[in-house]
Amino acid sequence: LQPNGGPPNSPGHPQSGGKGGGGYRAENERLFREFLELCSQLTEEHPEVLPFLISRQQKASPDFLSSAELRNVLSRCLSRVQTRHNKVYVYINELCTVLKAHTLRRKLSLTSSSSPSASSAGPASSSCPQQPSTSPQPPPPPLPPPSSSPTTTTSSSSSSSSRPSGGSKRQIRYLENLLKVYTGEIRRLEERELDLAELDSEDSTYLQESRLKRKMMRIFERLCQLKQCSSLTGRVIEQRIAYRGTRYPEVNRRIERFINRPEVFPDYGDILKVIQKASARHSLGLARRQMESMAQDAFREVGNRLQERRHLDLVYNFGSHLTDQYRPGTDPALVDPELAKRLRRNRTVALSRLDNVISHYAQLQDESEEEERGRKRAARQQQRPPPAPPETSSTPPEPS
Repeated sequence: LQPNGGPPNSPGHPQSGGKGGGGYRAENERLFREFLELCSQLTEEHPEVLPFLISRQQKASPDFLSSAELRNVLSRCLSRVQTRHNKVYVYINELCTVLKAHTLRRKLSLTSSSSPSASSAGPASSSCPQQPSTSPQPPPPPLPPPSSSPTTTTSSSSSSSSRPSGGSKRQIRYLENLLKVYTGEIRRLEERELDLAELDSEDSTYLQESRLKRKMMRIFERLCQLKQCSSLTGRVIEQRIAYRGTRYPEVNRRIERFINRPEVFPDYGDILKVIQKASARHSLGLARRQMESMAQDAFREVGNRLQERRHLDLVYNFGSHLTDQYRPGTDPALVDPELAKRLRRNRTVALSRLDNVISHYAQLQDESEEEERGRKRAARQQQRPPPAPPETSSTPPEPS
């Protein structure tokens, strides 16, 4: 199944307005009814398809039934079925896949969750069919009889734990199909224009695209779990940075471990704390000024390497499918000297302004650290006891 993204001005495709979340329930119900009426005329040979689709819609979560995402999917499927009647089952299947991805999940009891046959039969029996079929489904395998012997329970639990935790082919195929659907929806949203009226909307094109990409990442991670493979994609930002900037291996290891955390972009204070902890842990006996000098050099080198890695990752991954056909030879600045001169001038201005911002905040950080040291000195001076008054002689002076 390869979804087709519809153009922005296709029939039956309403534009995103200023409605908030939950404001599309009536519009979605109207589009769904129109889709059912149109499909009922095209699926008379297989009347069991539409009840299956209606059951999927009834099991979907209320939040999704009121979302702009469902509105976009319904409008696209409706417009495609109107123009391509022979692909009606393809778009019914696509809509079933999206609805199934947002089905309300019921909490299972401990007994039902512990039976592998019941849990594995659920997604298999409820998957959306590629083509309508009237062949009977095989019955589920019978449950094993209960046993009161603890040895049997222990052996069964050990055998179940030794089984591979990968998913079935049906689960993997379903998630791959869902990724294709979301990819087509994201490509269509990238082709939409974002105007000023949509900036304050909770369902703007940009936010819808961002939500779909987050869902795709969760689906991709789940798919990697089912396939039992690594979720690393080979991006530059995933590559580990090795640090050998000091002559102390203990300090190098701690700094390298710290900068390779995915959620951290360190500052000078973080690097200094890492060096101080390494010195105290391994009894290196480093002086305060020596640690500060090491932290400055390490922070400068680490910051440059992290910035270079992020820049390369942005260069390799920035853009969309709309710019896939771009080639360096088609750059208009190559044939327009005035445009090239203006772009060079803008780059010079941007770099100078960036340096000014970095210098400004570096100075603010130095001033704040100096104020913090001054407050600590003042607090220590207040904690000191006042000096004792000088002793005075209690004997009266002798008369002259």
